[in-house]
Amino acid sequence: MEKNGLFSQRIRLRHLHTFVAVAQQGTLGRAAETLNLSQPALSKTLNELEQLTGTRLFERGRLGAQLTLVGEQFLTHAVRVLDALNTAGQSLNYKPEQNNAVIRVGALPTAALGILPSVIGQVHKQQPDITIQVATTNNPMLLAGLKSGELDVGIGRMSDPELMSGLTYEMLFLESLKLVVRPNHPLLQTTITLSRVLEWPVVVLPTGTVPRQNTEDLLQSQGCKLPTGCIETLSASLSRQLTVNFDYVWFVPSGAVKNDLREGSLTALPIVPPGMGDPIGILTRVDAPLSIGVQTLIAAIRKTVPD
Repeated sequence: MEKNGLFSQRIRLRHLHTFVAVAQQGTLGRAAETLNLSQPALSKTLNELEQLTGTRLFERGRLGAQLTLVGEQFLTHAVRVLDALNTAGQSLNYKPEQNNAVIRVGALPTAALGILPSVIGQVHKQQPDITIQVATTNNPMLLAGLKSGELDVGIGRMSDPELMSGLTYEMLFLESLKLVVRPNHPLLQTTITLSRVLEWPVVVLPTGTVPRQNTEDLLQSQGCKLPTGCIETLSASLSRQLTVNFDYVWFVPSGAVKNDLREGSLTALPIVPPGMGDPIGILTRVDAPLSIGVQTLIAAIRKTVPD
């Protein structure tokens, strides 16, 4: 029997659920907690899937599990399969009178914090009956959600050409890395250097994200490394609360803290990372016509581009 036939016969939903959970969470431990599995059981299922595919889907190391290029490509199909099953389940409970317009938005967590609150407010002024569903996730999951039809529009990053096939991208702004603290942080009373910053607890994004890579590049350029006891999270709201209320230093994309810096609830440290910044843009599917609601939302996003 051909390899594809064997793959189709032997793959199980647990393989796909495990794979997508690891892609979302970034580590086997967090994925195991999400699925209520032991980590050895999750590792076994992931190993089975890689044997079925005949290739490595993740590069696993001390700092987490990062998708390989093949893994990112497979993620699109895995999400599409799981979404199709979810849609089939929802159809069993479908009621004809439930025909209100729905916009499904995917966004990087920091982009959601910096852009979406005012965007959603603008859209609801024009179309108060519209339902807006927002999913915050990492960039590979965002691209996969768009390709599978799970999302209508995304706010994210350009990726490899293979992963961008079938998608359109409109750049909005360049997002730089900032180091921010609360206005009365003790650091602000001293001469600020990166090594001195790292004497304090820090909040960073997880391994495998672009902001985390930018953080690592900054540290390496000055011969530093992350301290022990740092907080790693994709949650921009949690990161913000830790930084506003305690003595954490937050390594964060600039768009997420634009309003906080303007209003004075956070202060940027005078440390400038190298480079121009990362492009953030609007992502949609090439083959999907945009509804009036999605067009309204995209117009509102364009008006809310950071200064």
